[in-house]
Amino acid sequence: MLTRLGVTNFKSWKEIRDMQFAPITGLFGANSSGKSSILQLLLMLKQTVESPDRLQALIFGGERTPVDLGSFQDVVHRHDVASSLTFSLGWKLPKRLTIRDPSDEAKVLFTGDELRFGTELRSDAGRLTVKEMAYSFAGHEFQMSQMNESAKYELLAKGGVFTFLRTRGRPWELPPPVKCYGFPDQTKAYYQNAQFLADLQLAFESFFGRLYYLGPLREYPQRQYQWAGAEPADMGRRGENVVSALLASRHTIPRGKPKSRRVSLEAYVAKWLQELGLIHEFSVEQVAKDSNLYRVYVQKTRSSSKVLITDVGFGVSQVLPVLVLCYYVPKGSTILLEQPELHLHPSVQSGLADVFIDAVRKRNVQIIFESHSEHLLQRLQRRVAEKDISKDLGRLYFCDIVDGETKLVPLEMDLFGSIANWPKDFFGDRFGEAAAMAEAAAERQAGEQ
Repeated sequence: MLTRLGVTNFKSWKEIRDMQFAPITGLFGANSSGKSSILQLLLMLKQTVESPDRLQALIFGGERTPVDLGSFQDVVHRHDVASSLTFSLGWKLPKRLTIRDPSDEAKVLFTGDELRFGTELRSDAGRLTVKEMAYSFAGHEFQMSQMNESAKYELLAKGGVFTFLRTRGRPWELPPPVKCYGFPDQTKAYYQNAQFLADLQLAFESFFGRLYYLGPLREYPQRQYQWAGAEPADMGRRGENVVSALLASRHTIPRGKPKSRRVSLEAYVAKWLQELGLIHEFSVEQVAKDSNLYRVYVQKTRSSSKVLITDVGFGVSQVLPVLVLCYYVPKGSTILLEQPELHLHPSVQSGLADVFIDAVRKRNVQIIFESHSEHLLQRLQRRVAEKDISKDLGRLYFCDIVDGETKLVPLEMDLFGSIANWPKDFFGDRFGEAAAMAEAAAERQAGEQ
């Protein structure tokens, strides 16, 4: 689970010092206020991890990546290519990491369940280079940085009694880091006790391997779907893999759990579609025996006929990828959702908060979303007031543009669900609109009389 994030000079963000995350983290604000940029930063790192190109420090993206950010000039704050781009993040490890002494396996060097990473990047003659990168673990910092503005790198250990020991022989120079986060393979050969650095790098890659994203614009429903037996990794940016995921889940039995006791993914989805008031029944059915074509059927009410998903309201197909993603990804994953409420009725937007709470409790996932939905926020506030959830389960932020820079405002929610520092015109001037309407109505009524 992501626990903290720091950024300087990324898009409209001049600086985020230490943003804290919770199992449910919500980002609110006006259009173009920088909300999506936080998600984009995480997606940029994810596609960097997944890229086979080890020489590029960052992968800004293209048509086939989760996000396309253009170039360094496009993402650096105010397009100032002379500025450094820095970011740092911390996350809880899925299980405790223990690193032992390579010369004595009985001796534990470091152990812990949280890891932090930070890096600084600059554009050097048009090429992005890593000025410094460091992992912080168990009270120690393992850093690789350029020496005195030169192209040479050095490896250092700080904050403890541990010291890297050079292998005897010629002091070969270290090559640059791999991407923006990896120690080059030569560290294992040049140092006697640096093998564990690969474990830190693997933990970084594993975190982003458990990061999943669903964009705001979802695919239109189809009258039939083709499935050849593949098991998709996620829903796709537009939810295009949702039916394949539902079908693949029929053949996936959780390890150590009898099939008879398994609650299917389809059952979870059907339950929530019903509780959200969208439909009464939901099913995915094969067109014909031994066919690879499937149709999605829904029944609006108990007494209505079963029809294709294309023949009911648009909201069912739009919320379906959100529901499936929450219960499809591996337990302990982090989910990024961009405007999950899009095209949904206000009552369904409210219900999404309950979906998030249930998924966090049942599957230990983390959900980070950016939204414009007042209804989703108010349901979270209500659940805190009802003592259904602790206020510590969620963290809420308001993103605001001030003089061309985005500022992050933590929303302070008390035990009763009230937000003490509610920003002005957070969701528009409701009271002002009501007062203006009442005044106009009174003037019109007086004129007609």
